[in-house]
Amino acid sequence: MKSGIKKNGISRRSAIQSFLGLAGAMALPTNSIAIGLEAKDKTAVKITRLETFLVKPRWIFLKIHTDAGVVGLGEPLLEGRALTIQTAIKEIEPYLIGKDPRQVVHHWQAIYKHAFYKGGPILTSALSGIDQALWDIKGKLLNIPVYELFGGPTRDRVRVYGRAKDAEETSKRLAEGYTVIKTGVAKEKGNPARAVENPRFIKYAVENFAAMRKAGGDSMDIGIDFHGAIPPQTSKILIKELEPYQPMFIEEPCQPQNVDVLADIARMTHLPIATGERIFTKWGFREILEKGAASILQPDLCHAGGITEGRLIAGMAEAYYAVIAPHNPMGPISLASGLHLAASIPNFLVQEQVTLGEGYLKTPFKLEQDGTVLIPKGPGLGIELDENKISDKLGHDWKNPETYDASDGSAVEW
Repeated sequence: MKSGIKKNGISRRSAIQSFLGLAGAMALPTNSIAIGLEAKDKTAVKITRLETFLVKPRWIFLKIHTDAGVVGLGEPLLEGRALTIQTAIKEIEPYLIGKDPRQVVHHWQAIYKHAFYKGGPILTSALSGIDQALWDIKGKLLNIPVYELFGGPTRDRVRVYGRAKDAEETSKRLAEGYTVIKTGVAKEKGNPARAVENPRFIKYAVENFAAMRKAGGDSMDIGIDFHGAIPPQTSKILIKELEPYQPMFIEEPCQPQNVDVLADIARMTHLPIATGERIFTKWGFREILEKGAASILQPDLCHAGGITEGRLIAGMAEAYYAVIAPHNPMGPISLASGLHLAASIPNFLVQEQVTLGEGYLKTPFKLEQDGTVLIPKGPGLGIELDENKISDKLGHDWKNPETYDASDGSAVEW
């Protein structure tokens, strides 16, 4: 019997061809949609210019403009070196002009690698603001929040902390709704800590923290920042005396570049050690993790490499069972970037902030009753600058404090 003989008027070959034709027809709409999306995604979008402006009290805001009319916001900051960062942005601008802003990671790599001299606060601070703005553009073009680009939110709200220096301010922060605060090491008359301190210095600092603990209660988390200004010999004694009051963390108990000493301090206490505001890129955090020098990492998304690098640092930290508490004594663009990072990683702890955007954003963030801020819902970073309110805050000449030992005039850490 020949294979082509008809049965019931239909040959086997015709049936197969009909089936394949039907399958192709059924697949056509899906393929057409895919082709349409691909074509739309490849619609040319180009960066046209970069615009920076100084904003009080000490910040830099960046706008990256595109020919699609979409503008990305970033915060490339280096405290006390605002003009230096503006110049760095201007030097990077020729590379970005005419490029597609959606190739965020490619641009990060190109800017970083082509600098030849890797890392450092100037390059990575400029790169951080650019990275934030490029993610903002990409999210706006796709009409989704930045955290959706990283797989969707891991949480719907982000715990934030306020600041207090004594028991009275602790009570105020508690009344405002904060469940976390950070303080510094209290000193008499503002005198700096010496390499080896006396019992009076230790007692004064500990009693101030004990009063804050009493005012905040056992349910409030209180971190204490040594700011790298307490010599390690004194830090070790002070940490031991603070242990009964259970600080949430000890931040920068020595200079952050001194990783071996930081690891030594971490081994001698059960209190968590935090560091990272002056560490740049994944390469800077690698040694800290490998040596067990800190279990709370505080990358600054305006310094360490932006959102791109922040997520990579968080991934490295997760492998070492460390958590992320982004450093941010900066503006609302930096805060928005931190919220998107927090919403896209599993090992988030708490977010620093000094402003929720009042006087800077059209819709400022709001502190919820549980001490959190809800993650942004709008596209990109989900924020919009209030140009009218910012107009009277343009320009500043902020400088880093110049601190000296009153006893002999020598320069000291601040």
